[in-house]
Amino acid sequence: MALTPGAAAIAGIGHTEFSKNSGRSELQLASEAVRAAIADAGLTPADVDGVVTMTVDVNDELALMRSVGIEEISWASRTPFGGGGSCALLQNAAAAVTSGAANAVVIYRAFNERSATRFGQPNGGGQRQGPPPGWSWYLPFGLDTPAKIYSLWYQRYMDAYGLTNEDFGRYTVVARKNAATNPNAWFYKRPITLEDHQNSRWIVEPILRLLDCCQESDGGVALVVTTAERAKDLKQPLVTLEAATQGHNRASADVMFNYYDKDLSRFSAAEYAARQLYGATGLTPADIDAAMIYENFSPVVFLQLEAFGFCGAGEAAGFIKDGHIEIGSTIPVNPHGGLLGEAYIHGVNNVIEGVRQLRGTAANQVSGASRVLAAAGHSALILGNGN
Repeated sequence: MALTPGAAAIAGIGHTEFSKNSGRSELQLASEAVRAAIADAGLTPADVDGVVTMTVDVNDELALMRSVGIEEISWASRTPFGGGGSCALLQNAAAAVTSGAANAVVIYRAFNERSATRFGQPNGGGQRQGPPPGWSWYLPFGLDTPAKIYSLWYQRYMDAYGLTNEDFGRYTVVARKNAATNPNAWFYKRPITLEDHQNSRWIVEPILRLLDCCQESDGGVALVVTTAERAKDLKQPLVTLEAATQGHNRASADVMFNYYDKDLSRFSAAEYAARQLYGATGLTPADIDAAMIYENFSPVVFLQLEAFGFCGAGEAAGFIKDGHIEIGSTIPVNPHGGLLGEAYIHGVNNVIEGVRQLRGTAANQVSGASRVLAAAGHSALILGNGN
């Protein structure tokens, strides 16, 4: 069932501080973020009757209900694929409220991903019970960290278009510049230069340096989704979900070990998601005012800029070098600093930034923003301000 454009809305957002050692449980982080989002919407816990999170979240829905004070829920669902499913959370919640299965759904994602389980370490993908069986095909070859796993894909992209690691650094410099003026960001007041990027140590030579890698963060984020009709009567300016989709295809049939596509210089799953978004809304890349692009590693920004049509195949390096992703330019990308600069909460914090941009309350506000893309490769969405 296709979602009706603009029928669902994000009525509330909330988050904890973003840190490297929260000093409290993941359930407490989730609860704090959820309470903040409910209050932001002008609702009470008793108004919430649905919850959505990721399959990898360790916080039990019923435990969260008890902690927050939610009385009853008629909808509970989880999305797979980690950060690649961060926009699918909104698709699930919107399906619930527009179908009548729930009235108000809270989305949450919380973890101590730096002080407890570290996804970026060679521990079988951050899995607390060990890696999934499919990893047995790759671990013997030393592919035991996300940086190594994704680098094989990125190297093909580099070879196809003649990129170097310095090209990737130009995105990182922009992300850190934006984070430096965002008080919520871990790297607030800490911009970097391209020289700083090039002096950071190699993680996977010659593809990724330390400053190409997203953070490992502790924190929690949450959003409240309801129908646009209900949201009009609530506390915050209207932010509508114009479209939300997932993009999965056989050619790109693994979220991490994406080695099966015939052309690894492209992101075919993201291209599929883009076709669905633009087809459902009638919008084009020229209609998008800002883009929140998931970047576990800097090269994936290049692939997604191309997949979502902001520039042609192989043109992202020049597009970024010429300043087109800066605030005030063609398509501002991650004005909050993204996952490299603000925090890595599995990309859900990118959606929160999209809401702030449309409310006009962002730390680094894009003037006149009325349509915002959030892209996470295998899922994506477009938010609007109801106009």
